[in-house]
Amino acid sequence: MADVSATAARRIRSRHCHGGEGVVVDTISGLPDVILQHILTFIPTKYAITTSLLSKRWRHVWCDTPSLSFKSSSILNAACINQTLTLYTAPKMMHFLLDINENDDVPHIDTWIEFAMPRNVENMFLFLWVDKYSFPKFFYVSSSLKQLTLKHCDTSPKCSVSWTSLKNLSLLTCGVSDESMAKILSGCPVLESLTLNHCDELSYLNLSRSLRLRTLVVERSSSATGPKDIEAPHIHYLYLRYSQFPCSLADVSSLTEANVDICTNELSNNARLLQPAVMDMLEKLQHVEKLTFGGNLLQVLSVAHLRGVPFPMFKVKALTLKTRIFHYIIPGIRRVLQNSDDLKKLTVHTIHCDIKLAKLFDHCLTSQAFNKAQLCPRSKYAVHWDVKSKHLPLFVELVLKNTKTLDKMFLVLDHRYRMFRKIIGTLSRNDKVSIVVSEQTSGES
Repeated sequence: MADVSATAARRIRSRHCHGGEGVVVDTISGLPDVILQHILTFIPTKYAITTSLLSKRWRHVWCDTPSLSFKSSSILNAACINQTLTLYTAPKMMHFLLDINENDDVPHIDTWIEFAMPRNVENMFLFLWVDKYSFPKFFYVSSSLKQLTLKHCDTSPKCSVSWTSLKNLSLLTCGVSDESMAKILSGCPVLESLTLNHCDELSYLNLSRSLRLRTLVVERSSSATGPKDIEAPHIHYLYLRYSQFPCSLADVSSLTEANVDICTNELSNNARLLQPAVMDMLEKLQHVEKLTFGGNLLQVLSVAHLRGVPFPMFKVKALTLKTRIFHYIIPGIRRVLQNSDDLKKLTVHTIHCDIKLAKLFDHCLTSQAFNKAQLCPRSKYAVHWDVKSKHLPLFVELVLKNTKTLDKMFLVLDHRYRMFRKIIGTLSRNDKVSIVVSEQTSGES
């Protein structure tokens, strides 16, 4: 890894030329080591090592950088990593990232993790795209770890877990059973944030003993089953993405903010299956003051409304809708607004929606003997809501008509709606509600 050309190294060098005198001064090299090492923590280790070719001043700076980052590539192999570790001298490590995808590396993984653990590493990221690897017992004992992210890992401890300082745990596409999850949680007494992404083996998530846990993120793939039941009486924030299989919220009594939606590619075939679970979830969320609903969830709510399913009354004060504005969401939005007597702030964040899903949803409604005209009653609101800016004033007026306590409405629009700025004056005058229009940045979709 250290065999990198001096040409590449010189690209990292920063120089400042004083006008007229022709004197080139290296201003960065004069900084204290601790500052240089802090700067190097923001780049992969293979690039940090190249700075050793700049000058004698830089030769050993990277060796004490409190961060190591190894990502698989054509030039990174076990020999390179081992060579780097022999040169590394920092007694304290803040960050350690290992992202490998070669089965030939499996015999070395224990050694690499064991290298980091005695250095009191605080933030560890292990992405192990390999077969047949299980963590050693020493991995499950640490008093220094504060953040741990595992991806594509078998997380089945055969021993007790003691991560006494761990505050943030993320398990991404990991094999973890109910028993293993319970064992892990019992060893994390100060855990504050838990992220579970595509952990299919998990069925029942009991967080009742995680007294300090405040944030829970659960995201399931379209075909994932777990977790099916969640008991989290102490969390304040919930981010939940349904799959085609329902998920029950047993206890979220301390919740103050929730962001929920449904995976897209199974919605049309499972709207009827998901509807009871979604309505049960709304009952659990009716006390939450800050809610975010996605477009697919709103479509299920529209069908529920057309079926005559009763909606709970909400105590929400700030509601965000992340959706394409089209006719399949209108009944659901209308009912939610009518049942939100305390609503003060509404944010509509337009996002892309695959039209294929709408066509499948059409088929679903037809098979269930629904008249699509029901989606928008015959009135001046009876339009097919789409990305045309001319329909946005009608949508805004529909919102204003169905809210009584609204103070502010924010429209965060993508580029397809930019013409709305020119026609906002066509809105019915409403001095009680402040309407703010902005265009989302490219990373917000």
